[in-house]
Amino acid sequence: MIDLNADLGEGGANDYALLKLVSSANIACGYHAGDDATMRQSVIWAKELGVAIGAHPSFADRENFGRRRQNLPPDEVYQLVTEQLHALNRHCLALGATLRHVKPHGMLYNQAAVEPALAHAIARAVLDFNPALRLVGLAGSALISEGQALDLTTWQEVFADRNYQADGSLVPRSEPDALITDDQQALRHTMMMVQHHQVVTPQGDIVPVQADTVCLHGDNAHALDFARLLRTHFSQQGIKVSAE
Repeated sequence: MIDLNADLGEGGANDYALLKLVSSANIACGYHAGDDATMRQSVIWAKELGVAIGAHPSFADRENFGRRRQNLPPDEVYQLVTEQLHALNRHCLALGATLRHVKPHGMLYNQAAVEPALAHAIARAVLDFNPALRLVGLAGSALISEGQALDLTTWQEVFADRNYQADGSLVPRSEPDALITDDQQALRHTMMMVQHHQVVTPQGDIVPVQADTVCLHGDNAHALDFARLLRTHFSQQGIKVSAE
């Protein structure tokens, strides 16, 4: 079994189509993208299609889509995550839906992967808001270890279209080989992580990786085609797609 997740409510045109292909949705909470209207609509669609609903909190950085590095004290990180959980959960409560997980966005996600104090602040915010929530983070990262230290349920995430470095981190987007653009290569890359718990770096290193959930980027029609390809291949391999 594997979970497939996608980031939604960020202004993309394919959200509803993508929701038909994934098992979990990470919904922007207004700090990097989205607003009350997009949060509400995303929750309505996810509930209709039986997709697990998650919060996608970010630094307060709409002008840079949450991708600018920030050095905030842990108490401020705790507060901004808490505010965004409340913002999305308000719509879940109003619509009779359940918030299931939390996955940080953009630079907050990247920094939490390598900065234990920031990762702890996020994990503590999730724990204090609702200890039953799952915390999603980069496989093998500080966010996972900090969440586990607080006895949260953690889901280790891998990326279908991103290359990895020998230490298990993602190749930075600023480097030419960061993204995998060939569908068949991305498919082989994903199946290696899901079935064999390994990833091969562009340099040929084999790195162990735990894959509980796979992130699909669905901000264009081509990405939807790849999502369909991946779902078909999982089915052929007898791999169930589920957030349970």
